[in-house]
Amino acid sequence: MRDYATEKIVRLARCLRLLAEPNRLKLVHCLGGGWCAVGELVRLTGLSQTNVSFHLRLLREAGVVERRRQGPFVLYRLANPDLLCLLNQLDRAMEPSSAVDR
Repeated sequence: MRDYATEKIVRLARCLRLLAEPNRLKLVHCLGGGWCAVGELVRLTGLSQTNVSFHLRLLREAGVVERRRQGPFVLYRLANPDLLCLLNQLDRAMEPSSAVDR
């Protein structure tokens, strides 16, 4: 039986693999502003509708995004907006440091 720390690491690694795909990161950033229809995501990302739907399904199954139906449209948003803050922090952490070489 795995211990709690190992389970946590495995879950985090699974999430990072999911988010490592550039098109999914584009979608996550687009959804950081709240509910958005698939057609709007197509326009914002330049991806095909089929491609957007494919990536949204994976993100939804992983619990990263949630959806709701509004008339004929399906809208999506981040399940937890803190994810976008975390990705922005990661981006800043990966910038070259202005500190003296270590």
